[in-house]
Amino acid sequence: MTPGELAAQAGPVQVRGTVLTVRRVDAYFAMTLVAPAIAARFRPGQFITLAVGGPDTSMMLSRAFSIHDVRPDHGGTVEIVFAVHGRGTQWLAERRARDVLDVTGPLGRPFPLPRDPVNCLLVGGGYGSAPLFALAARLRERGCQVDFLLGASSGDRIFGALTARRTGRSAAVTTEDGSLGSRGLVTDLLDQVIHDGRTDVIYACGPMRMLRQVTVLARRYDIPVQVAVEEAMACGVGVCMTCVLPVIGSDGITRMSRSCVDGPVYRGEQVRWDDIGTIPFDAFGAPGWEPRAHRAAVAQGRDGDAVGGQPGTSAAAGGQPGARTAAGGQPAGGQPADSGSAAEVAGSAGAVAGSAGAVPDSAGVAPGSRPAAAGQGRQPVVPGQQGQSAGVGVTAESAGVGVTGQSGVTRPERHAADAPQPDRAAGAGRVGARGGGARGGGARGKGARRQGHGG
Repeated sequence: MTPGELAAQAGPVQVRGTVLTVRRVDAYFAMTLVAPAIAARFRPGQFITLAVGGPDTSMMLSRAFSIHDVRPDHGGTVEIVFAVHGRGTQWLAERRARDVLDVTGPLGRPFPLPRDPVNCLLVGGGYGSAPLFALAARLRERGCQVDFLLGASSGDRIFGALTARRTGRSAAVTTEDGSLGSRGLVTDLLDQVIHDGRTDVIYACGPMRMLRQVTVLARRYDIPVQVAVEEAMACGVGVCMTCVLPVIGSDGITRMSRSCVDGPVYRGEQVRWDDIGTIPFDAFGAPGWEPRAHRAAVAQGRDGDAVGGQPGTSAAAGGQPGARTAAGGQPAGGQPADSGSAAEVAGSAGAVAGSAGAVPDSAGVAPGSRPAAAGQGRQPVVPGQQGQSAGVGVTAESAGVGVTGQSGVTRPERHAADAPQPDRAAGAGRVGARGGGARGGGARGKGARRQGHGG
């Protein structure tokens, strides 16, 4: 089967890859595997998973690594770069030529490429720069200008500095200890590099904190940024839900995205960086979540009840016939209240409007006044609000606080007409407890590890 025929087949494959070389590169290890089927399908930004420990190991989880390079040698080779962080990566570092490993890939979504020649800035942190060099080659094929900005804690942890200087239009290096290049963080030089290179698009890969800061600065200049996240991965194929992170979709709804299948490449502005590691209360499927259309319908119904003066409601002004108003003190049918009771009715109605905004079914009638006509003293039932008195199915909106998520969608404030009645105080307390606990559901499994940081 020719490489073209292999490339025509979509999707990852699981193969037995033969180790060609394992060599030391400063603080890291570079491993080259013979895997023609994976090499033919590869696109920059994708990754592979390797089974570690051999056939009799207790380490059941594979390790995920970004693909650094592919070559046509030996039918097709794949190279990865990793650091030793635990037993799994230590076992990989000890492999020798002709060892056979179980390899699955290529996995994940690749970097999107620009249609026209543009100025591209590639930002890498540590050995997170490894997948950027294959991307740079593709960008140059499309006529793009490529600038590099690499950073790490020390000089021996900068990966690919010589390659960046040889292949890029420019290459800036920064280290925290000043042992190579400028002293400081990658983000300290980002403004200058953007100005000097007239950057049109940014691609970044590295630690999550770095990706967050790069995204913030890119948005300041209104520059699109594509990030390859280093999130914890266990299975690598979207089954275990270990690598999820909150991402805002094109419809404005936050969803918990599986970075192994929906990523690892995302638009930087769509990732909710401050909420990584949690399940935001407004994320799709979170406790108390409801569709925006339903929330809007409920809010519209509430506003109509409180302001429109529907029959049987108490409004401060503009009441319809049959509504008990604070000013007029008129009961149903337009009949005047008994003398001496109008002020009392007005005072009680004003108090109700201030606390609940509507006369409940069980509310008493002021002494000396006439009750409303049959059927006019009941609240209209709004779909989705039944059972709220028992604290069941009530969203975080019931706490009376309008909340704006990072998605930019403002959750409507609860109108005074829908505040909990005195006999519903217990249910409201439970609502507050449930709303506050929604963010605590983002615990990760202990067996997970960062992509490229496999233990």
